[in-house]
Amino acid sequence: MKLYYKQGACSLASHIILNEIGANFELDEVDTAKGETKSGRDYKTINPNGYVPALELDSGEILTEGPAILQYIAALNGETNLIAKQGTIEQTRIQQHLNYAGTELHHAFGPLFSSSITETEKQQAKANVARKFDYLNKLFSDGRTYVMGDNFTVADAYLFVVSNWSNFVGIDLTQWPRISTYAERVSKRPATQTALKTEGLI
Repeated sequence: MKLYYKQGACSLASHIILNEIGANFELDEVDTAKGETKSGRDYKTINPNGYVPALELDSGEILTEGPAILQYIAALNGETNLIAKQGTIEQTRIQQHLNYAGTELHHAFGPLFSSSITETEKQQAKANVARKFDYLNKLFSDGRTYVMGDNFTVADAYLFVVSNWSNFVGIDLTQWPRISTYAERVSKRPATQTALKTEGLI
């Protein structure tokens, strides 16, 4: 397999889960601005949408969209804690958290990475991110270790990566102490540490 990624982007979640299952895979970094991979390929021929991640299977098939890739990778190892059994409420809850990470938190951060954002728009975007963190902070008020309880899942990989973007846009995550502690916990997992080091983030 080959993972097409961009340093620190949402593709980092797929990178973490590939490490979690001990997969044999290659990496190819993507310059999304130029639309080229480090290996010299036109990235639009891999993913016409132009964004990461994309996962190239040994068969040559290409998978896109982070949540789909995360669930596919986790399923490669059969029934593990990373993804629940098909058709169970646990699986649906994991998908719920994946969707929140993608359609709510990830989307809320989007404007803060725009070079054309105004100061007013920036403050509005930060307020929107804050509301998303308020929800997550409350979710962890019951003392759970990860979003599903004691077990680390693919949803945690995605939520960690997006939460960690706060470090790059001037948002102090310690305003939400439970989320700050959670992010620190996920960051210390060996699979996360390996991915962060490989991408040059630590």
